[in-house]
Amino acid sequence: MEKGKLYLCATPIGNLDDITIRVLNTLKSVDLIAAEDTRHSIKLLNHFEIKKPMTSYHEYNKVEKAIELVDKMLDGANIALITDAGTPGISDPGEELVRRSLDAGVSVTSLPGACAGIVALTSSGQKTRRFCFEGFLPTDKKELEQVLNNLKEETRTIILHEAPHHLLRTLKLLYENLGNRSISICRELTKKFEEIEKTDIESAIKKYGEKEPKGEFVLVIEAKSFEEKIKEEQESWKETEISKHIEFYLNQGIDKKEAFKLVAKDRGISKRDVYSYYEENMK
Repeated sequence: MEKGKLYLCATPIGNLDDITIRVLNTLKSVDLIAAEDTRHSIKLLNHFEIKKPMTSYHEYNKVEKAIELVDKMLDGANIALITDAGTPGISDPGEELVRRSLDAGVSVTSLPGACAGIVALTSSGQKTRRFCFEGFLPTDKKELEQVLNNLKEETRTIILHEAPHHLLRTLKLLYENLGNRSISICRELTKKFEEIEKTDIESAIKKYGEKEPKGEFVLVIEAKSFEEKIKEEQESWKETEISKHIEFYLNQGIDKKEAFKLVAKDRGISKRDVYSYYEENMK
């Protein structure tokens, strides 16, 4: 028997016109639709007059249900996976089903469509060439601390999701850990009251400390620049005496010429200055 296939179908994040013809045709043709919340998704299917069997697939049943769905596909069923909004597999349990499907030899195809993070990034006014998606910040304190430490040194534009009741807390955490960076606050993307505001974290804290946030938010945050990172590294080396800095490399078996070059680069000074110091103080 020929195996079925898993179709990851991107659904609108707000505006129903953002669904693709390919997704609509796929939802009409599959044997079963697995949805994060069937009560939510039935409204979308009814809007487009799609009548197909549905089953719930969410965070709390993702393992056992994934096993069941993979078995169905091995028996020949074609299954579409949809999330509440956007592209399945990003910050939702879809990744578990994708992994198990591929491990079982079931073909998986992703149908492009709406993705809140990309919509926010491209309209944010922040740098878009390099970016990282963090989703929602973790609730576990130790994990949160580690994530924030990593984001502090991140050189790619940062994308976060946030719910309105946690927005102010998250902005304060970002300010405490990243400093007063440029931030674009994207609210209710693709919906009637869509709002994109490019500001800074300190100003955003003041605004949302006085005004209750409403809607779903995506935060696009300026990264630490390479220049800033290099400057910080150079400043940290200045706490070490030049003689000890030179010895650090010489003790690794590096020849003098290369050691002088590395010390100069680390400290942001010329090789001539390093050589002069060596001649005057260490020779």
